[in-house]
Amino acid sequence: MENDGRLVKMEVDYSSTCDEVIPAAKQLSKDSDQFHAGLEMLLQLEKQTRLGADMVSCSRVLVAIVQICFEAGQWNTLNEYIAMLVKRRSQLKQAVSKMIQECITYVDKTPDKETKLKLIDTLRSVTEGKIYVEVERARLTKMLATIKEADGDIAGAASIMEELQVETYGSMDKREKVELILEQMRLCLAKQDYVRTQIISKKINIKFFDDPDQQDLKFKYYGLMIRLDQDSSFLKTSRHFQAVVDSDVISGSPDRRQKMMTYAVLYNILAPYDNEQQDMMLNLSKNKMLDEISTYKEILRLFMCKELINFETFESTFGKELLQFDVFNQETAHGKKCWVELKNRLIEHNIRIIANYYTRIHLKRMSELLDLPVGPCEEYLSKLSNAGTIRVKIDRPSEIVYFTTKKNASDVLNEWSHDINELMNLINKTCHLINKEECINSVITA
Repeated sequence: MENDGRLVKMEVDYSSTCDEVIPAAKQLSKDSDQFHAGLEMLLQLEKQTRLGADMVSCSRVLVAIVQICFEAGQWNTLNEYIAMLVKRRSQLKQAVSKMIQECITYVDKTPDKETKLKLIDTLRSVTEGKIYVEVERARLTKMLATIKEADGDIAGAASIMEELQVETYGSMDKREKVELILEQMRLCLAKQDYVRTQIISKKINIKFFDDPDQQDLKFKYYGLMIRLDQDSSFLKTSRHFQAVVDSDVISGSPDRRQKMMTYAVLYNILAPYDNEQQDMMLNLSKNKMLDEISTYKEILRLFMCKELINFETFESTFGKELLQFDVFNQETAHGKKCWVELKNRLIEHNIRIIANYYTRIHLKRMSELLDLPVGPCEEYLSKLSNAGTIRVKIDRPSEIVYFTTKKNASDVLNEWSHDINELMNLINKTCHLINKEECINSVITA
């Protein structure tokens, strides 16, 4: 038996004594006048079992003491005895654990909120820093956070939950760990602490959700991640929706499946152009679920093909349906932002297409193709040039736009090598001419 980190052998078996004293003490305590006398009997037995290192009997005594206080409705006495029993010298860890587990069942049976808070506070105080009751402390903390959230103190509830380093709890079931981490994420999102939410989310290994029994937690996790990333990263949001589509919670419902797939397509289109975005778009286009949403399959095709897209034509064809979707709801700030970003992605798509077909083009002609004034046209060109999407130079006096292809590393190296070779040839030729002049000069002088 372990006690204070040392292995202690049980010296005396007090099980028979407990069988006699515990029922007698409980019966005696039912009389209000003899309440403390009954507890005193158990305290004497507790000392014997504790010093005798009888873990099973000591656990029974501690549980009996708190049961007597609970049944008598003596909540203040219960709090006092919990604090006292835990602090006793050489107290057995297993016995304390059993007592705490028993007391947790009383939290929801308290007569009022004040009593509940006092009991939770007592239990959290005595379990602080004790690894062997870390799971119980985590559950108590979640209860307290729930109470604070119900009172409207979101920040307080979040700060309490953040104290828990759940990922380090070796004795806690993995599912319960994930549930507590998800609760931490939810509360941090509720108080708009996005940085901390992002940090906490990395504590969960998404391979955990491959288990078919964890699909409900998978849906909850990705729901929180979508809320976290939908304003900051459209590409991540699209990836989250694709992950949700594959879950059993969604795949069995055609309406929900189609809606999630639509979200995945739209957020992918809204994401800024890069290699990762293009790869995801290509994978999406191969997904058979797109056949269920033909309109959005066509939108995806338009952004993949190397043809110009006229915004007015696009808006007249798809605008009505898109604006009915909550992604583009014009009554919300997010919906307005997404609609502006959709137009930006369409213009950027058209500029990339023009760059593929032209090496140079007049700025006015380009503004006609983009259906934009010259000023905004230059702004978009500058933006894409800075992002490295296209290589472009603008001759302002002539108002001509020059497009160049991006050179790979070997081409740049070959060009540099050629220039160095030319430079060295010039130096050699110059040195030769200088020597020639010196020779001629020495002959004339002689």
